[in-house]
Amino acid sequence: MAFFTMKHVKKTFIQGDVEEEILKGVHLSLKKGELTALVGASGSGKSTLLTIAAGLQPASGGEILMDGKSLHRMDQEEIRKIRAEKFGFVFQAAHLVPFLTVEEQLKLMLDVSESTLTKEAQRKEIARVLQLVEMEHRRNAYPASLSGGEKQRVAIARAIIHKPAILFADEPTASLDSTKSKAVLTLIRELTDTLNIATLMVTHDEAMLPFADRIIRMSDGRILQEEKTEHKETS
Repeated sequence: MAFFTMKHVKKTFIQGDVEEEILKGVHLSLKKGELTALVGASGSGKSTLLTIAAGLQPASGGEILMDGKSLHRMDQEEIRKIRAEKFGFVFQAAHLVPFLTVEEQLKLMLDVSESTLTKEAQRKEIARVLQLVEMEHRRNAYPASLSGGEKQRVAIARAIIHKPAILFADEPTASLDSTKSKAVLTLIRELTDTLNIATLMVTHDEAMLPFADRIIRMSDGRILQEEKTEHKETS
């Protein structure tokens, strides 16, 4: 059952006298335990759609509902709180803080999400999540010593440490080679299943699509096609 829905969502950018409509009345729903892939050519509107869904920029029109509540009717503080508590983010670059260890990166996310866990409970939760992404052995390492694939694993751990309802991933494997890309997507696929979260992923790589439950193809600010996949690629 969909718990996150976008209805008639539009986005228009205005520069001087020029008005450009990026999204043209898009409908989208997300379900827990489902990985949805957004694909399309550059400029199709897929990344704009993801950032609007994630509350990183406002829509020009339409409505976004989460658990039946309209994000459009919320003030900036309420939206910030939802982003911090309910959403997780993974981008093309890991964006790790260079002077924090792997463990400290996750601790910072718990602080941002205003976790009520005790220090001991936080330590155990960080260890558990690092085990999930197979990075516990690097918990004291700094970003400069990590490979590209390891940085993305830490970024994923940071994105899920506060138990979000939705994981937003914007080209999470674009900077990785094919072997590391498959490993990262396998991890995202497994976490979507085991943690029962909804994942919305933007990708240009057709080889990554077998990992998705649903594929949405966009063009010129509209959804052209939506299809279910027949299997999940996890090996």
